[in-house]
Amino acid sequence: MNRIVAILMALLLFLSFSSAAFAAGPPPKNLKKGDFLEIYPETRTALFKDVATVESIVLTLGDSVDMDKIVLNKKVMATMDESGAGDVVNSVSIMFLDLTLSRFIALIVVGLVGGLLSGFIGSGGAFVMTPAMMSLGIPGAVAVASNMCHKFPKAMVGAYKRYKYGQVDLKLGIVMALSAIVGVQIGIHIQTLIMNAWGNAGSNLYVSIVFVLVLVVVGGYVFSDARKIAKGGLGEQTSKLALRMQKINLAPMMYFKTANIRISAWITIPIGLATGMLAATIAVGGFVGVPGMIYVFGVSALIASATELVVAFVMGAYGSVQWALSGLIDIRVTLLILSASLIGVQLGAIGTTYVKDYTIKIVMGSVMLIVAVSRGAQIPVYLDQLGIMTVNSSAATVLESISFWALVAALGTAGVIITGAMIKGMKQAKKEVQTSPSHGKI
Repeated sequence: MNRIVAILMALLLFLSFSSAAFAAGPPPKNLKKGDFLEIYPETRTALFKDVATVESIVLTLGDSVDMDKIVLNKKVMATMDESGAGDVVNSVSIMFLDLTLSRFIALIVVGLVGGLLSGFIGSGGAFVMTPAMMSLGIPGAVAVASNMCHKFPKAMVGAYKRYKYGQVDLKLGIVMALSAIVGVQIGIHIQTLIMNAWGNAGSNLYVSIVFVLVLVVVGGYVFSDARKIAKGGLGEQTSKLALRMQKINLAPMMYFKTANIRISAWITIPIGLATGMLAATIAVGGFVGVPGMIYVFGVSALIASATELVVAFVMGAYGSVQWALSGLIDIRVTLLILSASLIGVQLGAIGTTYVKDYTIKIVMGSVMLIVAVSRGAQIPVYLDQLGIMTVNSSAATVLESISFWALVAALGTAGVIITGAMIKGMKQAKKEVQTSPSHGKI
C-alpha cells in the first residue's frame, strides 16, 4: 500500500509541474477568433470584431483568401501572417457550422455508432467520430475539442455498465489515468503550437497524418492478431512482449487483481502518457491505451477495453476544461453526439457479454484500417491548402468523396459486425439455457 501511495504522490507532483510547463495558455498569437462585420473589396480589407479584445479592427485579406466565401456576422478563426507587416489574414475557417437537417441526422448516426464502438471495444469511438465531424466541415481543432467534451460522460456510463459485469480493473484505470492527464497537457500544447504555426489547415493535416500512421500500425497489428486467434481456434494468448515486461522487476511493482497481472509502474506510465497525448491532439487515446494494455501489460482484450473507459472518463473531463478555456468546444455538436452515443455505449457494453475476445479485436482492427483510408484521402487536400502541393478542384472532389464513403463503410462495418456478434451470441446463450439439464425444473 505504501508503494501505491508513493507512486500516486509522485505522479501528482509530476502533474503539477507539467501543468505549469505545458498549460494550454492563451489562444495562438497568430490566430484571431471573432466575426467579420464588413468587407471592403476595393482595398482587400475587412472590419473584424475580435472576441478576445471585444474591439473592431481592420484586417488586410491576403491573396489566398477568397472574399466571396467570407460569411459576415458568423464566428470564425482567422489565421494571421506573422512574416509580413500589419494584420494580414492568410486563411479563414468557420468555427461553428449551421446545423442543417442532414448534418443533424449525420451527427446522430455518428454518435450512435461511436457509442456502440465505445461500449464494445473501449476506445471511446472517437477514431470514427473525429474524422466524421471533420468530413461534415467542422475544423479539426473544434472536432477534437467537442469530441473530448462528449467523451467523458459517455465513458462514465460505459465504465459503470461494464464494472457491474466485473470487467473493469479500477486500480489499473486510475493509475493509467493519472499519467494520461499529464499527456493531455502535453497534447494540448502541441496542438496550440501547430495552430500557431500553420493555422487550421495545419491542424487538420496534423490530425489526419497522426490518424493514418497510428491507425495503420495499431489497426494492422490488432487485426492480424485477431485473425490468427480466430483461425487457430485458440484462446487469447499473452504476447511475448507482455511476458517480458512482466519479468522486469523494477520497483515499485504493482498487482492488478481484475486484470491478474503484476507489472512495474514505470511500464504503465509511458502508455498512459501516450494515451493522454493522443486524446488531446486528435481526441483518440483508446487505440493506444487498449492495445498497450493488451500487448505490453498482458491484460485480456475484454478487461482492457473496459478499463480504458475509466481512463477516458478521467482525461476526458480534464481535457474538456482545458479546451473550454480556449473556446473551441461546439456545445451543440457535443450534446447531439452525446445523446445518441449514450444509447450506443450501453448496447455495445451488453454485446461484450455475448462475444469472444478476438471478436473485439476484429472490430477494432477492421474499423481502424478503413478509417485510415478515409483520413489519408484528405491529406493531399490539406497540403494544397498550405501551398505545399497543388490539387485541382476535380481531384479534390474525388478525394473528398473517397474520404466520405470510406467513413460510411467504417461505420457500417462496425455496426454490422457488432450487431451480428450480439445476435449470434444471444441465440447461442438462449440455446444453452434451453438445453441445460436444469432448464424447466422447479
